[in-house]
Amino acid sequence: MATPANLPAPAPALPGWVLPTGLVLALLAGGGAWTSWQTQQRVHSLEMELVKRQQDSGEQSAEARVLARQSDEIARDAAAKVALMEARVSEVALQRGQIDDLLQSLSRSRDENAVSDIDSAVRLAIQQSTLTGSAEPLMVALRSADERLARISQPRLEPLRRAIARDMDRVRSVAVPDIGSLLIKLDETVRLADELPLVSQAATTGRAAAQQARAVQAAARASAAQGGAASAAWPQWLQDWSRPVELVWSEITGLLRVTRIDHPEAMLLSPDQGFFLRENLKLRLLNARLSLLSRQPEAAVADLQACQRMLSTYFDMSARRTQIAADMLRQVSSQSRLVGIPRPDDTLAATTAALAGR
Repeated sequence: MATPANLPAPAPALPGWVLPTGLVLALLAGGGAWTSWQTQQRVHSLEMELVKRQQDSGEQSAEARVLARQSDEIARDAAAKVALMEARVSEVALQRGQIDDLLQSLSRSRDENAVSDIDSAVRLAIQQSTLTGSAEPLMVALRSADERLARISQPRLEPLRRAIARDMDRVRSVAVPDIGSLLIKLDETVRLADELPLVSQAATTGRAAAQQARAVQAAARASAAQGGAASAAWPQWLQDWSRPVELVWSEITGLLRVTRIDHPEAMLLSPDQGFFLRENLKLRLLNARLSLLSRQPEAAVADLQACQRMLSTYFDMSARRTQIAADMLRQVSSQSRLVGIPRPDDTLAATTAALAGR
């Protein structure tokens, strides 16, 4: 057994602040370790997050590159398609321009053909009106031209329509002689020329008519005398001598006649001269007819006046047929002086301007 002297000496007592300080230091060390571990965990999670995000960014970048390549390819395809479309649009525009030019050319050609047809129709109508002496062919041609232009309805042809309207008004407003009726009257006068009595023939005919009238009166008196003789028993010798005496007396009284003669040469015409006079009258009438047909009213009027002078000089104006012939000649002479058919100069000028492209 050990003795107290052999026992170790007791350790000195530690100060009181060492243990709290140690505890505090231990707590601080534990807190630091915990904080360090939390920081490390957070850093590790951040690193993992960064790695993950980096991986995602890489994948997105790869996808973006793929999409970019696809976009480039699509853009190139789109650019190629746009270029192709532009080329086609330019071709279509070129074709459209060519088609427009062709349509304008066709339209212009159609209008020019229509204007040319109208010009030809109007000129032909002028010739027909000149030959027939009637304004109806010209009016029909102008009316047909106006209707055709109305169907075309082309603004550049409006001056032509206005010119046609002016010419139609001019043709309607003038007085045009009816050549057909005038020719009929001249033909009727030519037919009557052989039947017109001459002044010399009228005197001879008058004497014959007077003698015939006296003979008729003598026969009437003789028949009355016979009736009276049957009733009153007149002598037969009175009836036999009365008739020769009256005939002789009528011849004696017919030897001398007093007649007013304005043209002495008319009484001196022989039958042969009367025949040539009628033929000359017919020739004058035929010349007037040809003058009317050739649109020479002055020559026609001169021939008609000569015919009227011949009628008043050599023919019996008291006869009904002579009066009818003179009246027809006066009508033809007055109507042939009427204004002729006007030329459609405005229409012809407008067609010329349209064909020239003005």
